[in-house]
Amino acid sequence: MKTLDPDLLKTFLAFVDGGSLAKAASTVGRTPSAVTAQMQRLEEIVGEPLLVPQGRGRGLTPAGEDLVGHARRILAVHAEAWLALKGARAGGRIAIGTTQDFADHGLPDLLRAFAVSHPRVRIELRVGRSLELGSALQAGQLDLAITMRHAASPDEAALVSEPMQWLCSEKGLATRQEAVPLALLDPYCGFREAALNALDVAGRRYRIAAGSASLAGLRTAVDAGIALTPRTRRFAHSGIVEASADLDLPPLPVADFAIRLGREAARPARDLAELLGSGLALPS
Repeated sequence: MKTLDPDLLKTFLAFVDGGSLAKAASTVGRTPSAVTAQMQRLEEIVGEPLLVPQGRGRGLTPAGEDLVGHARRILAVHAEAWLALKGARAGGRIAIGTTQDFADHGLPDLLRAFAVSHPRVRIELRVGRSLELGSALQAGQLDLAITMRHAASPDEAALVSEPMQWLCSEKGLATRQEAVPLALLDPYCGFREAALNALDVAGRRYRIAAGSASLAGLRTAVDAGIALTPRTRRFAHSGIVEASADLDLPPLPVADFAIRLGREAARPARDLAELLGSGLALPS
């Protein structure tokens, strides 16, 4: 029986989560031609086509869709075994900083798995905004940080890419207005800049109906139906959903988040960064 190479599965899931071979190449740190060769090799092992032409890109065949769940489970078992072997004797402290997006969705389960496999490592968690966390990392106050990526940085250990979405209350906007009502974080915020730029390019009028220093403030405004906000799918829960297509809102770009390591990060922090890099991607 042929075995499914975890490296091939990682690249396959990078394509599934990123939506294109070019994005997968950037995620796994390979050239597009190398990623294409990996997908061909995986198809040879499986014995079925996994990708099919779809518009200007590629989509999944039925066999490809079936493989997604298997691939995630296989890599989860690999990660569990790897963590158990790595963490048995590890000790010390890891100071980790994260944006609220990941603190609410994705990070808790991974930190729990890491704590189980690294029982002697003390984890200290700090939740804040990207610029603040980046400064703390540079100052040596954090060993690891998850921040929105505005430019490439030499301290990046992994990238997590997620499409931005226009989000609103599941009940819709409380009132329809000619100008798009927005709930935005105070400057500087990558989501804010992306939303305003998209609306400017599309020639859409807008007004800032709610400003906040925290995601809690945005959630209140959006949940009340007085505004829309640009975030990723992580924010879409507890009554908040993707905005209806009839609002005719312009498309938003992909949000890139960097998992960054401090200069003095020890081996446990590097192990955790690797776990987060493979585990934080949202399932398709």
